[in-house]
Amino acid sequence: MSELVRWSKQGDVAVVTIDNPPVNAIGPGVPEGMETAIHAAEADPQVRAIVVMGAGATFIAGADIREFGKIVSGERPPLSLLPFLLAIEDCEKPVVMAIHGQALGGGLETAMAGHYRVMTANAQVGQPEVKLGLIPGAGGTQRLPRLAGVMKALEMCAAGEPVNAQAAFSAGIVDRIIDGDLLEESVAFAREVINKPVRKTRERNGKLAGAFPAMFSMAREQARKKGREMKAPLAAIDAVEAATQLPFEEGCKREAELFTQCLHSTESKALIHIFFSERAVGKIPGLPKDVKPAEIRRAAVIGAGTMGGGIAMTYANAGIPVIVKETAQEALDHGMAIIRNNYAKTVSKGRLTQAVMDQRMSLIAPQLTYEGFEQADIITEAVFEKMSVKKQVFAELDKIAKPGAILASNTSTLDIDEIASATNRPDMVIGTHFFSPANVMKLLEVVRGKASGNETIASAMALGKKLKKVAVLARNAHGFIGNRMVEPYLREAYFLVEEGATVEQVNQALYDFGMPMGPLAMDDLAGIDIGYHIRQEASRFQKAGVRQPLVADKLFERGRYGQKAGRGWSKYDENRTPSADEETAELIEQTAREAGIERRPVSTEEITERCIYALINEGAKVLAEGIALRAADIDIVYIYGYGFPAWRGGPMFYADTVGLKKVLSRIEEFEARHGAELWSPAPLLRELAAAGETFEAYDKRQERTKA
Repeated sequence: MSELVRWSKQGDVAVVTIDNPPVNAIGPGVPEGMETAIHAAEADPQVRAIVVMGAGATFIAGADIREFGKIVSGERPPLSLLPFLLAIEDCEKPVVMAIHGQALGGGLETAMAGHYRVMTANAQVGQPEVKLGLIPGAGGTQRLPRLAGVMKALEMCAAGEPVNAQAAFSAGIVDRIIDGDLLEESVAFAREVINKPVRKTRERNGKLAGAFPAMFSMAREQARKKGREMKAPLAAIDAVEAATQLPFEEGCKREAELFTQCLHSTESKALIHIFFSERAVGKIPGLPKDVKPAEIRRAAVIGAGTMGGGIAMTYANAGIPVIVKETAQEALDHGMAIIRNNYAKTVSKGRLTQAVMDQRMSLIAPQLTYEGFEQADIITEAVFEKMSVKKQVFAELDKIAKPGAILASNTSTLDIDEIASATNRPDMVIGTHFFSPANVMKLLEVVRGKASGNETIASAMALGKKLKKVAVLARNAHGFIGNRMVEPYLREAYFLVEEGATVEQVNQALYDFGMPMGPLAMDDLAGIDIGYHIRQEASRFQKAGVRQPLVADKLFERGRYGQKAGRGWSKYDENRTPSADEETAELIEQTAREAGIERRPVSTEEITERCIYALINEGAKVLAEGIALRAADIDIVYIYGYGFPAWRGGPMFYADTVGLKKVLSRIEEFEARHGAELWSPAPLLRELAAAGETFEAYDKRQERTKA
């Protein structure tokens, strides 16, 4: 018997325990151990029922995701869980699956092969495979509709969201919710069903009868709308539909075919890349392992504007009391009203209770003074993006903050070292760049200056986790990772409309690529005035004679600041719905004419390649300069901070899938047409393309070197 699975007896009930820490993943040895244990218990004349449960904090959290890559590479043959589950289901003695923690993916598939299921009140079950570009591959799409009905199975398999115990019980996935000791009550439940006939899930066809074609049409429409170009949700729907049209065995064969197609897709490789990258970004080479992050018990935020208010909400959402300071009562009242309204909207949608909203609001203390700042463990500055203003604020903070307090700047582009120079404690200064809206966006870009201390870095990274953000460490440089790269992305969008593309054409091309909105729509959302001031601050880095965008500055000069002004690159109605703006189109044509820019038809392909390849090329420079630790870090920044389509794996992984030689060749064409100052290929890109390597391989090589 496998050491990963053990069994014991509680009188006439056998207890099979899966013990594969940390999350009891179904890796090699686990299915075989389960089958051996079940057969042994079945053969024991003293055993009349069997309970299967997980050791530690969870039942089975799914398959070992590392195994998928080994299967695709040919390193390991495909592992079929289905025969093991059929062996469990065919056991002549009742098998009760006792779920605590999570039963996800293969975990739920295993649970559904049992004859009964019980579940603790705080547990979750789900089929989240689509989030890795996959579908259930061990009968999940065939058994789930038989237990929960077709609509619930479509929802769980195509969207991938887990459900809680009450929802699982209501749907028929589990038979009882356990309130007390899981082992004790599961054994008691097993004794209740000893004399009842075993119920094979695969033979329970009653709930399949309610399926009708419109269900699947609606599910596909929703999947296309939400997942855009993703294939896995549609494959999951096809597999669930097969459950309603084919016998169980044939349905499983169809599921297996669809699973294999998904497993070998670029979409799945990209999403698995993101899964592991998200876990890798927290590993900081050179940071001593004995460095302990400071505990953040109290926080303070300077500025109650869009960013400051969102940051305050983020602290309150994590249960951290936070002071919000403004310089004028009107600004403070306005900021607090927006915070209150944001929470109220969430309550109205049923995603938050009024009691929780009231509790979170009570954690936010609005004021006009620095009173109480001396008690804060971290003070976050979120004021106007101008160096002189930020240095003034940090000089003031240096005088009032307690020793050991972290002084953090939410700057999106400015020099952290220069900001730190306004203090006598540069080791306690760090950048914590939140993304708007800060209370929603998952990314936290942590920017370390030359003097930032190890404890300060560790504390900021740990804070990200506490705030339920994905924290990525960047080295100090203009724009850091995200905004350093977004500048050429936006630059090409600006140039393309000056050269003949329409605003709508540029936005649509990048939306169709998978971005949540086009670059000019993003500019309107962020505020054209914000971009203008960033360009003004960065003007000292610009080389004379290099082409600069013209229209964006003219929009600013005309007060066309974007959505908040009702007009920018597009015009906006009272609901902020965009439409084409003739005045903007005329301004673009006039500006191009005056600048001697020849206008021409521009293809969608050129728009996409110029914007995305500019992003990739700058990313290669950011990586080579050590601003980003890994190409994977860049991918995480762009997926969680800028909405780059996760199913493409992030800009650097996407470049790998296109082929670095192809990307380089196209960049060289743009260099010949538009000049080396704008399009000089990154040396690292040239190096990797010449060697036939990828950014992913570069990351692995760097990891081995640093190890």
